[in-house]
Amino acid sequence: MNRKGFTLVEIMIVVAIIALLAAIAIPNLLQARITANTAAAKANVRSLSTAAETYSTANAGAYPADVAALTTFIASAGSYCGNLVQGYNYTCTLGSTGYTIVATAGSAQTGTTTYTATTGGSLTPL
Repeated sequence: MNRKGFTLVEIMIVVAIIALLAAIAIPNLLQARITANTAAAKANVRSLSTAAETYSTANAGAYPADVAALTTFIASAGSYCGNLVQGYNYTCTLGSTGYTIVATAGSAQTGTTTYTATTGGSLTPL
């Protein structure tokens, strides 16, 4: 008998192997994405805090009163404050005497840590 092609059993074995590999790989990829989002949130909060501190240095100790003042030192400040970026909600409370910048994870699938930067450049994870 001259057969060409694969039997049903052979195809089922290949599908089972692919499913097993996917079951192993997908959770690792999701965890890598969460880790990347968390690292990005920390870097973004640190950058916004640095911009506020730089503004204060350039303006005789007065901190920026609004996000527009930050855009001189970090052009993307308006894109972060009050928005959801890479799974994190950014809240910027700015005033001439100080600031608080908070990045909160939108869900457990996008991040796990909340970062807060306050006047003086202090960055704390919660």
